[in-house]
Amino acid sequence: MILLSTVTLCCSAVAGTLALFEPMRGQAPDKLVADRAVIDLTPRTPAQIPVRVVGAPFEPNVNPRER
Repeated sequence: MILLSTVTLCCSAVAGTLALFEPMRGQAPDKLVADRAVIDLTPRTPAQIPVRVVGAPFEPNVNPRER
């Protein structure tokens, strides 16, 4: 019980200290605001790069009695 209370008090002290240094939530700094640019998801390369698959393909076990 002493160890549990000691750990709880230490964690509470750390959380309280970090809460004091946390910036205000109402005003976001300019550097954290994301740009509102449109992202083009069309591939620019003529063909996609093939990916090597290692191991057996996944097959779900729909009947647990059979392996």
